[in-house]
Amino acid sequence: MNPAPTYYLTTPIYYVNDVPHIGHMYTTLACDVLARFKRLDGFQVKFLTGTDEHGQKVQKAALAAGLAPHEFTDRVSANFRGLTQAMGFSNDDFIRTTEARHIHSCRALWQRLVERNEIYLGTYAGWYAVRDEAFYAESELVKAADGSRLAPTGAAVEWVEEPSYFFRLSAWGDRLLAYYADNPDFILPESRRNEVISFVRSGLQDLSISRTTFDWGIPVPDDERHVMYVWLDALTNYITALGFPDVESEDFKRFWPADLHMVGKDILRFHAVYWPAFLMAAGIAPPKRVFAHGWWTNEGQKISKSVGNVIDPHALVDRYGLDAVRYFMLREVPFGSDGDFSHRAMIGRINGDLANDFGNLAQRVLSMIAKNCGGAVPQPGPRTAEDQALLSAAAELLPQLRAAIDRQAFHVALTALWRVIADANVYVDRQAPWALRKSDPPRMRTVLYCLAEVIRHLSILAQPFMPASAARLLAQLSVAEDRRTFAFLVPEHALQPDTALPAPVGIFPRYVEPADGADA
Repeated sequence: MNPAPTYYLTTPIYYVNDVPHIGHMYTTLACDVLARFKRLDGFQVKFLTGTDEHGQKVQKAALAAGLAPHEFTDRVSANFRGLTQAMGFSNDDFIRTTEARHIHSCRALWQRLVERNEIYLGTYAGWYAVRDEAFYAESELVKAADGSRLAPTGAAVEWVEEPSYFFRLSAWGDRLLAYYADNPDFILPESRRNEVISFVRSGLQDLSISRTTFDWGIPVPDDERHVMYVWLDALTNYITALGFPDVESEDFKRFWPADLHMVGKDILRFHAVYWPAFLMAAGIAPPKRVFAHGWWTNEGQKISKSVGNVIDPHALVDRYGLDAVRYFMLREVPFGSDGDFSHRAMIGRINGDLANDFGNLAQRVLSMIAKNCGGAVPQPGPRTAEDQALLSAAAELLPQLRAAIDRQAFHVALTALWRVIADANVYVDRQAPWALRKSDPPRMRTVLYCLAEVIRHLSILAQPFMPASAARLLAQLSVAEDRRTFAFLVPEHALQPDTALPAPVGIFPRYVEPADGADA
């Protein structure tokens, strides 16, 4: 028997100088959908998330909170772990960069780079943005209205001069460009790939990878006056979780190189330039893909703490429901582009796509079966061309969804699902089973059977996106929990006539504004 194919995907590890917000939820949600899809498709999945807990920015945040850094990071990391639990994310591991396993892994990677003459001691003098934990060249800076210099992200920069260890990044430009050329899907979407190639072609400078002006970090082996640059530390988490430096460990051999690092577009450079260079320099294969998604605005406005329009994921779910939020965030905008959260758009998706389209389809079909077929899966008769066309459309969904999911085109996958939902609703109206009940009961039973079987397909395929709602629908079709994987989307596992069904209950309620009409 062939072993199950493997799939390793990661979120970025989230920086613990703040509370979780919609951006953190969005990245992890995309990975959760992908992980669930692959598991249902027979893959052995490892899905990693966690928190990035070192660096000057964290040390400053801890000081501002009146806490020692380790107390501060314990508290804030727990908030991120709580988010994964509240949102029902299915991650297999949650890593913290303050864990002993990670410190051991980072020091081992550093040692490998030293042994390969990829690190040398020098002096850093240049611009550094604490907020970004990033170094910037003079040419990258922009001028503020008051004439001061800012990072291209708008972060304040400060001039830093200190002893530093450097990674020989300048030697890796041509090899990175060759890797991008040989692996055209390494960076997606395409627009982000072009940005990275342009940056590398402009010339790479050696990278400062240690600091001496603060001490909240992993000490450099054999020179503990230095702590490792937070990005070298953070990126290493992806191999720490597989048992590095034990490259013979079962997990490392099985899952590395990673299939996907999911990141926000603001940290693409670290993942698509620095990380593959570190790995190749250490004799380790780079990941297969880095996907950089867009940012969210709130009712057309940039999200900002100073404006006070930060979106709390917990409040969002409390108001609209978890599956509705999951659906909206991956359907509303093409994944990879920027998106805008608006109350009106959210209600449109809940009441239109979920309640009117999918919910109404399931409710009226299951209600007609309960009322006219003795509450059991009806016995079908001969199929017409229209019956077969609808069943075929449902059967053809899985390869379409696989292709979309493998390119992280979640919106394309959901559009394909809703196309068949629309087809099914048209079919109901054309066949009019409520009229057939009197004129041709056997035909009515065939129509309702075809519709129930299509709903089974749709519900199985909707599980990665809306797990709780899909599970309730499958329960209403009496589909056993061990028969809900994609392997059961074949005719021999179709619904069995005369299977008793429970009384139908609505799955996707309409959203009704609170009495005060308050907006989000």
